[in-house]
Amino acid sequence: MKMERRSGMDIHSKRWFPYLDRFKCGSESLSSREVIEAVAPVLMEERKERLKRVVRNRSYSVCLVVEGLCDFGNVSATFRSADALGLQSVHVVSCDSSKRYRENRHVSMGAEKWLDIELWNSPKECFKVLKSRGYRIATTHVGMDAVSIYDMDWSRPTAIVVGNENRGISDEALELSDLHCSIPMKGMVDSFNVSVAAGIVMHHAVCDRTVRLGCHGDLNEDESQILLAEFLLRHNNSSISIANEYAKRKAHMPLIPRL
Repeated sequence: MKMERRSGMDIHSKRWFPYLDRFKCGSESLSSREVIEAVAPVLMEERKERLKRVVRNRSYSVCLVVEGLCDFGNVSATFRSADALGLQSVHVVSCDSSKRYRENRHVSMGAEKWLDIELWNSPKECFKVLKSRGYRIATTHVGMDAVSIYDMDWSRPTAIVVGNENRGISDEALELSDLHCSIPMKGMVDSFNVSVAAGIVMHHAVCDRTVRLGCHGDLNEDESQILLAEFLLRHNNSSISIANEYAKRKAHMPLIPRL
């Protein structure tokens, strides 16, 4: 993450957006407009249009939490689905410090580069922050009290939580969540592979939001500009250098007095 991040929820906002309109370059700062002005000219037009299209379809209103997964390939597979469906925020809860997440680019196809990934040590720590950002916590769980994902209103800010490949969601996460949800099963088996389950829930959430709201992507103009600047800075290793050079030139430009 390149643009400066907020320390908490903006009291004037009804939903979470993590970035400030500022990129620090040593003692100087650039706005998102200046970052775009500096970095965009070096990209091919086709690439710039693709980044703009991706930003238009991005949302922080639904995020993904993977808890206690042992197979990093499964984690990377869920990230790939999140990116493809337009979710920007993903979280990894690693209850075992010896099994911290490591990316698997062969599986994710580089999706991690474009996602906001946050790592947590416990469900309690993760859920406390997510609730402070306005999310309801929906744990995927097969139980008598589980609500069908098809009966939920996904226009509400929601964190989708998927659990361990064998044990499922931990008791702690179930206790701390706001609701339990499930995918109705029509066959003899009673569960999906965790990455498949995550993909199904995220896909339905996006479809439901599109029906209710007209589209899944919901960033306003300012947020879209900031996220585009963030993507440009992530694009390749030279992007940061180009922005820093722009900031140096800006620092040496004489101030023009207002008339």
